[in-house]
Amino acid sequence: MGAAMFLSPLSLHGRIVRLEPLQREHATELRDVVEDGRLYELWFTSVPKPEAVPAYVDAALDMQARGIALPFVVRRVADGKLVGCTRFCNADATHRRLEIGYTFYAASAQRSGVNTECKRLLLEHAFDALGCIAVEFRTHWHNRRSRAAIERLGAKLDGVLRHHQRLPDGTLRDTVVYSVIAPEWPAVRRNLDSLLERHGAAGESA
Repeated sequence: MGAAMFLSPLSLHGRIVRLEPLQREHATELRDVVEDGRLYELWFTSVPKPEAVPAYVDAALDMQARGIALPFVVRRVADGKLVGCTRFCNADATHRRLEIGYTFYAASAQRSGVNTECKRLLLEHAFDALGCIAVEFRTHWHNRRSRAAIERLGAKLDGVLRHHQRLPDGTLRDTVVYSVIAPEWPAVRRNLDSLLERHGAAGESA
């Protein structure tokens, strides 16, 4: 399977959220998302500023065109409101590996089950439909909330890439790398289902 077919655009449907292929017309709604909680002010995140959202969308769609990413918007089922953005990225169709990243949610949608179900839908597609052997998650060393959320999903720590990237403010990012491998997926799936059940289909979110 070639890279383009490996990451063919599609929608993923859950009880709490629906993941839809990112389109340029989503930029206006995404601007509202980043304004909700002003997450772009956190120095260790890569959430775009409101005025930078159109360029962010264009960059994501360029990655999709090159066959290395599949970006989604996250829409809440209950009210149809767009509440976040996420994507498959760094995809390797030959070796059946990819990363789930570029994820952010409106502050009002956090800890509402959105992240838990998003990850459940994405991991299910990666392992059950795409036949992935491993799925990675990466985050900034100082983004403790993100690290805790990834660990809560059931991903395991692979290591830390020290001085991995230089950020726009000039600081150097240590990147924490986690993964779920194919043999672990059944247990991780059960963990995610348990989180959703325990919280009345409103599991914890980053």
